[in-house]
Amino acid sequence: MNASTLAEPSQRSAATAPLPRTPNLHEANPVRMRQVLRDYFTSTFDRYESLFETLAVDAAWYEPSITLRHPLIFYYGHTATFFVNKLLLARMIEQRIDPHLESVFAVGVDEMSWDDLDDTHYDWPGVPEVKAYRDKVRALVLRLIDEAPLTMPIGWDHPWWTIVMGIEHERIHLETSSVLVRQHKLAYVKPHPAWRPCTESGAAPENTLVKVPAGSVVLGRSIDSATYGWDNEYGRHEAEVAAFEASRFLVSNGEFRAFVEDGGYAQAGWWDEEGNGWREFAKANHPTFWRSSADGWKLRLMTEEVAMPWDWPVETNYHEARAFCRWKSAHSGQPVRLPTEDEWYRLYAESRRGAPHGETPGANLNLAHWASSCAVNRFAQGEFFDVAGNAWQWTETPIYPFEGFAVHPIYDDFTTPTFDGRHNLMKGGSWIATGNEAEAASRYAFRRHFFQHAGFRYVVSKNMKPAPASHYETDKLLSEYAEFHYGDSYFGVPNFSKALVDLAMGMLDGSPKRKALDLGCASGRASFELARHFGHVTGVDFSARFIGQGVALAGGDSLRYLLQDEGELVEYKSRNLAELGLADTAAKVEFFQGDACNLKPQFSGYDFVLAANLIDRLYNPAQFLEAIHERLNPGGILMIASPYTWLAEHTPRAEWVGGFKRDGESFTTLDGLDAILGQHFERLGEPREVPFVIRETRRKFQHTLSEVTLWRRRA
Repeated sequence: MNASTLAEPSQRSAATAPLPRTPNLHEANPVRMRQVLRDYFTSTFDRYESLFETLAVDAAWYEPSITLRHPLIFYYGHTATFFVNKLLLARMIEQRIDPHLESVFAVGVDEMSWDDLDDTHYDWPGVPEVKAYRDKVRALVLRLIDEAPLTMPIGWDHPWWTIVMGIEHERIHLETSSVLVRQHKLAYVKPHPAWRPCTESGAAPENTLVKVPAGSVVLGRSIDSATYGWDNEYGRHEAEVAAFEASRFLVSNGEFRAFVEDGGYAQAGWWDEEGNGWREFAKANHPTFWRSSADGWKLRLMTEEVAMPWDWPVETNYHEARAFCRWKSAHSGQPVRLPTEDEWYRLYAESRRGAPHGETPGANLNLAHWASSCAVNRFAQGEFFDVAGNAWQWTETPIYPFEGFAVHPIYDDFTTPTFDGRHNLMKGGSWIATGNEAEAASRYAFRRHFFQHAGFRYVVSKNMKPAPASHYETDKLLSEYAEFHYGDSYFGVPNFSKALVDLAMGMLDGSPKRKALDLGCASGRASFELARHFGHVTGVDFSARFIGQGVALAGGDSLRYLLQDEGELVEYKSRNLAELGLADTAAKVEFFQGDACNLKPQFSGYDFVLAANLIDRLYNPAQFLEAIHERLNPGGILMIASPYTWLAEHTPRAEWVGGFKRDGESFTTLDGLDAILGQHFERLGEPREVPFVIRETRRKFQHTLSEVTLWRRRA
């Protein structure tokens, strides 16, 4: 790949203009709505591509800027792939553009731990190939915007919600990718006219405290909100917030300098246990974007280093911000800490006090000014500065679900993996926060060691209400599956996952047992049961929400969930692998998110593949069945279990494998399996029926029979 492919700055005016704000989806005129969304999409797509024009050499695309993330070539393709994957789920399109690329670019890396190094090697495609793919996605989305049926308004359950979701998703990655550009080697990047930083700086202003009176907050979007929101923004949260004081400005580089020069990074007492672990691992002794030179301190921006602007906000992770607060508290004798989410909303309300109705105070937000922060005393908002904009602000609040929280069926794992007490909310947005990110209602949470264009302001208060807990699983479906996989047996019916594995092992006596694949693994019980017998087991499921349960158990955690008894009465349940005699299997199991109809190439070489209650939930089961032999070694065994509950909401009628009349005769799913799998497999014996029971409430259960067939791949 020649680096000059994207070396010349884009000539599109959209690449330098401020981006349109997130649109009103209750626009009455469909023609007008199409034009608004066309502009919203193209401006986002163009600006995102212009970001990658800052890369100066080939290596910048393929060498990760940090070891915990994919290289930038992944993020260049990922946002386009997201459109295709979600539009397929929403049934707005019927087929993929490029199945291979859409497998490679489907799922990113969640930086779950500061020491969780990822040394996986990927065979990344060339930049021209990915650019051509993005062009095809651009054409596809524009065609849908211009031609797809549209009724107004666009709401949560509207097919076009998926288009807006794709645009907002790319805007998120516009920001997160800009951070990766900023973390790259300086020789790998170059200035760009669409990404010019602020050039004004001066001495840091003295920070002072402003009183914030007690007040109430009511948070949460209504389901009929006129603007797009992510799942965690919906529901309702009310709280009374005690009076407190808050710093007028964000903490500047100049204010933070005193902490650095006082040896703040060398004194473990200012850091909590988690923060000390990160500090020692990272060998940090100053903020990550500070650079020490013979000419004094400099600041790394996206594509250049500049003399330290002491009046700009310092950018830190949560651990650094919290350590500064502890240091300042000790030196001032006041209870200094980071604000909670509720307190930030009180700040936000105060920053709007006295503003003319309907007017928004100026802010370094939405790429409206520069591609960098600016002085902390530049944008006044009431008595404060930068309550919104300039840099994100860390809070003390781990993200949690509001009452009434529900996941969106098209993106069911946007937030739920972060409900773990380890992801803290950031508020206010940064200079590059656009669209939903620039909305006061937005709720973005990151691991506490995470770097974003984020800083902090501090508050002085002895009162801090803990955030509502989110550790017990309250989602009805996830709770039912947790019980189905790891809970009690009912009516004498054995655990389904264990029964399937026991049946398979009776047929595999003497066969190799090196690697097994559990497709549609859901919460993962069969994966752990298989690990009793196999050297390594891979569990794959489309939903990260389900996989999260298996990952938690493999990590030694207990699975905690609520089961509905009757009405509002619930039962609290907890399970761990040790209780089930499976603790020693965890080290042999890996879980991945994936699409069974479009698996990544590395999922191959298995001696056994289990597809339990999967085929009648796939959007194209024939595609899966026709290719599954490629994942098995010759002589390997495939086990399929299914009640054959064909529903058009999961599988289009034309894609059913059986369960219909053909030429006037009944054509069963077993007939379909014989026809498709018979090309590469021989069926082992006759089908068997294995029962399972799913508990819905204390007195309501599903009792189902799953037909089980085993197939040996021909040599």
